[in-house]
Amino acid sequence: MCIFKNKVVWITGATSGIGEALAKEFALQGAKIIISSRRVEELERVKNLLKLPEGDLLILPLDLEDLSNINILTQLVINKFGRIDILVNNGGISQRSLTKDTSIETDRKLMEVNFFGTVALTKSVLPYFLKQKGGHIVVVSSIVGKFGFHLRSAYAASKHALHGFFESLRMEIYNENVKVLIVCPGKIRTNISINAYTGDGSKHGKMDDSTNKGLSPEDCARKILKGIENNKEEILIGGNDIKAVFLKRFFPTLFSIIIRKQKAE
Repeated sequence: MCIFKNKVVWITGATSGIGEALAKEFALQGAKIIISSRRVEELERVKNLLKLPEGDLLILPLDLEDLSNINILTQLVINKFGRIDILVNNGGISQRSLTKDTSIETDRKLMEVNFFGTVALTKSVLPYFLKQKGGHIVVVSSIVGKFGFHLRSAYAASKHALHGFFESLRMEIYNENVKVLIVCPGKIRTNISINAYTGDGSKHGKMDDSTNKGLSPEDCARKILKGIENNKEEILIGGNDIKAVFLKRFFPTLFSIIIRKQKAE
């Protein structure tokens, strides 16, 4: 029997890319799903694609930059399903701007959405995981959570921060049967570059060539579910790009030489 059948799964950033692919995959596996993002009309679109019974699906609009109603939203999930089994922190925004051209306001916004929003939602759900003596927290980071890259200074900082926070949390709740999986995707074929912030906070509006040639969101989603099933603590997902993580670990000087020569896009 599938381990995800009847599990209650809350997915942020569920209206495109990896989040939408995860919602579809969990639905195929028989899970009960909460889908969240800022765009209500897109949530309705994904709801129609999933074709789940009303009792197995909840649309929950959520803006990770606005933390004022996080606990209310969590209580709505508990009221409907009685529990939460898996929280997938997938929502976030990327960046395409030089450090010198990026306003501090844009830096702060990236941190608010990618780090503080994710942390706030996790802290809201965590007491229920601890009370029910079980749960799984999934954090979609990036390979730039492992190293910095051109045009990504604040984005990389927000992802590095996620690693520090959730690795610490994993240690603290290890004996509570609450698992933490950090996912580090490389190039995945999503709209991440199109929606990325430029220095003034406006949208980049362009698809990176390398992103367009990346792994499909569906393949990425299946690998994430496999990581959850196997109780992995961290997984790297991508093509040759994820080899850079190992290159930095074992050959840091060579890594620096190579990464500086990579195309900035």
